[in-house]
This record gives sequence, C-alpha cells and structure tokens, in this order.
Amino acid sequence: MSLVLVKEDGTGKVDANTYATMEDGNAYFEGHLYPTPGWQYFDFKLQSLVMATRLIDAFMQFNGFKAHNDQALQWPRERCPDPDRLAGGWRVTGVGPAIVFGDEFIPSNVVPKAIQDATCELARELGIVDRTAAPPGEGLSSVTTGAGASFSSTWYSKIDTRHVLSRTTLAMLSKYGSPIGKGGGAVKLVRS
Repeated sequence: MSLVLVKEDGTGKVDANTYATMEDGNAYFEGHLYPTPGWQYFDFKLQSLVMATRLIDAFMQFNGFKAHNDQALQWPRERCPDPDRLAGGWRVTGVGPAIVFGDEFIPSNVVPKAIQDATCELARELGIVDRTAAPPGEGLSSVTTGAGASFSSTWYSKIDTRHVLSRTTLAMLSKYGSPIGKGGGAVKLVRS
C-alpha cells in the first residue's frame, strides 16, 4: 500500500496527514539557499512530510483551540492570535475618524503559510538526520584528571540534548504557539 498525502486545507479534515504536499516542498525549496542535502535527491519526500507534520503537532502547543472536534491535525484553529494582523485602527466615517476593532485572529478556515513552510523545512532536516533518535553520547559528560591522582567520572547532562524540532522550524512556528516541554521560566524560590 502506498502512502497518500492528504493535506489539511483549512476545512478540518478527519483524514489529513500533512500540512504540505510534495509540490509545496518543491516550491519552498526553489527559494531556499541550502535545499540539499535532504530534499532535491531525497527518496522519501512523502514520508518526511507526514513525519514532519506529526512532529510539529506533537511538539508544539499552538494558541487557541482546534476548529473542529474531529479534525486529524492541530490546524485549523479557533482564536489563534495573528501577530501580523492589525487588531484595531482608524477608519474615516461620514462624521469623522472612528476607532474600529478588526479580527486579530487567524481565520478558523486557514492553515497559515508558516505552518506549511515549517513542515517543508523540518521534512528536509529529517532527510539529513533522524532528529527523533538520540545521537551517540548525547547526554553524557565525563571528566578525567591525572594531575597526581587519577579520577574519572561519567554522568548524565541535559546540556547537549538535541531538540526534535530545529531552531529554524521553531522560529517559523513561534508566532502561533510554543514548544511543549519547555520550562516556563518560573523557578521556585526557597529561602534558608
């Protein structure tokens, strides 16, 4: 059985499995400075687009909420703020200028282009390296000293752990939500 891409088009499809098609990826990479390795000669484009969509949905908490209870993917969304949309402004009426308030949310029947582009970008990066697997030695740190006394120690450290979503992908998605599992920046203060 061959994989069939079902792109989410903003209608809240129950069988959608991607935010981008192969044609979307080809168009995205026409304007990419570093499209290879990983896309132009990559044999698993369809699978990488589906996997990229899965990872984006799994590792991002998007603002707002799903537009339809039975939709397969996280997009389209209701009440997701659009930071690029004018929330209010001045309009000249017959009497004079008046403040009007516009809709500052992404329409609930739209998947933003940034979501499609982030899917393409992550699909390319998945073609380069399996971002879901830990690289050899990830999380291990060691110290060896030999000045007079011999001491060796190995321990687990979270400093060098790789994120599944790349910095570029996160930057593309950050307007619409935040990564799941990141600390909120609050620290409990204990006084002694």
